[in-house]
Amino acid sequence: MRVLITGGTGFIGSHTVAAVVRAGHDVRLLVRRPERVDPALAPFGLQAVDVVTGDVLDAGSVQRAVDGCDAVIHAAALYSVDPREGRQALATNRRATEIVLQAAVEARLDPIVHVSSYVAMLPSRNLLGPDSPIGVGGPPYPRSKAESEIIARHHQTNSAPVVITYPGAVVGPHDPYLGDSAFTIAMILRNRIPFAVPGGWPVADVRYVADAHAAALRPGMGPRRYLLGGHYRTWRELYDSLRCLTGRHLPAAPTPRSLALASGTAMDGLQRLIRQRLPFGYQASWIVTSCPGIDNAAARTAREELGVDRHRSRRRWATRSVGWWRPGISQRKSREVLLKPTSIRTPNVRRWLLEERSQDRISRFVDRPITGPGAVRPGGTGTNEAA
Repeated sequence: MRVLITGGTGFIGSHTVAAVVRAGHDVRLLVRRPERVDPALAPFGLQAVDVVTGDVLDAGSVQRAVDGCDAVIHAAALYSVDPREGRQALATNRRATEIVLQAAVEARLDPIVHVSSYVAMLPSRNLLGPDSPIGVGGPPYPRSKAESEIIARHHQTNSAPVVITYPGAVVGPHDPYLGDSAFTIAMILRNRIPFAVPGGWPVADVRYVADAHAAALRPGMGPRRYLLGGHYRTWRELYDSLRCLTGRHLPAAPTPRSLALASGTAMDGLQRLIRQRLPFGYQASWIVTSCPGIDNAAARTAREELGVDRHRSRRRWATRSVGWWRPGISQRKSREVLLKPTSIRTPNVRRWLLEERSQDRISRFVDRPITGPGAVRPGGTGTNEAA
C-alpha cells in the first residue's frame, strides 16, 4: 500500500512514517521544506522516501500528492499554545483538514486517517472517549482542532472511510522541534511552574501513537475512531512521578482553576511583548484544567482492535524529557539540561533531550505507586488509566 503522510517531518508524523515503513508500506510525504526530511527521519534509519514538495493549504499540491496513493495519514497541523500564533493555528488547521480530507475522499483513498487530538473534545465534565462531543468555546489551538474535528466527523457521517485518532499529550524520543509537552515537563523540572492545578494530562508515548496509526491502515473497515490517550495523570500525579524520577523537591502549591487561568492570561500579555518563551500561558492552563480524564474502556478497545503495545502507553512516557540518567553525560551536564535558563535552546541540550534515556530505571519510577495527601492510586476512584 502506498500511503501519503502529511506532517511527516513533525514529531508524531516522523514516528508515524517509521511505523508505516516497518509495517511494509510505501510512504510518500507532502512537505513544504524538503530539506527537513532527512534530519527528521535520520534517527529512524530512513533515507529514501518519496517526497512531494507542496503545502497542505494548496489544493493543487495536495491533489498531486494524493495521485497514485491508496491511503493517507493527515498529521500536519500547527501545534502551538503560544498566544502569538493563535490566529495562524485557527487559519491553518481547519483549512488544511478540509483540503486534505476532501482530496482523499474524491480520490477514493481507504483508509483516510485524520490525526485529531483529545483537546478537540475539551472542555468536558465527563471522561473523554472517541464519541465525546466536540468541544466549544476553547482558546485558539483547541478550537482549531475542534473545527477540524467537525470536518472529519462530517465525512464519517457521509460514510467516507475516515479514521479519527485522538492522541493525548504526546512525549517520547526524537522530537525535532522540542514541542509543548516536552517544554512543559522541562519547565516543571526547573521549578518554573510550581502550581498544582486541577485536571491533568492523558500522557501517550509517541511510539504507541505511531504504531496505532500504522495499524489503522486497514481498508474496507469504514469510519472508525480511536482514543490514543495513553495513561492519564492528574497534575499532582505528574509532579509525583517527576519527583521520583529526579529526586528533586519540585514544590507545587495548590492552585484553583480560576487563578491558573488568570495567571495564564497575564503571562500571555507579557509573552506578546517579549521574545523569550515563557513557561506557561492561558492555553496550556486551560487545556490541563479542562481535562477530567479519559475513558479507560474506550482506550483499551483501541489497543485491542489495533493490536498496539500497551506498555508503550504507560511505562516509558518520561523517557524523552528527562535527561538525568543519560549514559555518558555527567551529573553537572545533566543539571545544566534541567536548570540552566538558556540551555534548553542550545543544539547540544536539544540533542540530549531528544535522545532515548535509560528506560528500565525510568520505567521503574514511573510505575511506582503514588502516595501522599490527595494522591490517587491506579485503579482507585478518580483515576483514568489507559495503560
